[in-house]
Amino acid sequence: MSSETATGLILRTRPLTETSLIVRWLTSGAGIVTTVAKGARRPKSPFRGQLDLFYIADFSFVRSRRSDLHTLSEVKLIATHAGLRRELEYLEQASYCAKLVEQATEAETPLPWLFERFTAMLDQMPFQPAQPQTVFAFEMKLLADLGLQPDLDQTRLSPVGRELLKSLLELDWPKIASFSLTGAQTAELRQFLNGFLIYNLDRIPKGRAQAIAGRP
Repeated sequence: MSSETATGLILRTRPLTETSLIVRWLTSGAGIVTTVAKGARRPKSPFRGQLDLFYIADFSFVRSRRSDLHTLSEVKLIATHAGLRRELEYLEQASYCAKLVEQATEAETPLPWLFERFTAMLDQMPFQPAQPQTVFAFEMKLLADLGLQPDLDQTRLSPVGRELLKSLLELDWPKIASFSLTGAQTAELRQFLNGFLIYNLDRIPKGRAQAIAGRP
């Protein structure tokens, strides 16, 4: 069987057996792809040190004919996002966003814009305190890209709240990092997006509260 290649960001890993690991990737060309890294948990595995949360790599895999769990064959590490590991708050925000992506998208559906958006956010994170607007901006951008963007002019948000969400949707990550929210603004946006996400996605992944709390 011939192998396929992709560039991907690791969203999640978990043990499959005593020696093997399941790795879920967000790829630039094929959406979410799930692979099994056979023997990855062995001390001398060629995968050792290559597979961890939010690593970016070029990888090859052999597609399964029976399931969506494919066999990982080779990994060439590109970036580790080491800066995320300096603060727990960065990892909490990145992990929540990863769970939201998994919940909101279908496996192996090409979403190149999502890969670019997620990696750009991760690249920016270590250059700023972990703040709630990062989470709100990612939620708004994801909803818009999925065709679920709220009609902000038809909501009960305050005029300031509407303008804030419009800005978070339109601005790039460095500009989003340049302003902060008051406690009242954070509470308003958190409540509005919480209800909107539940309405459209049925539920919200665990970890949202911790991700929004950020750094005092």
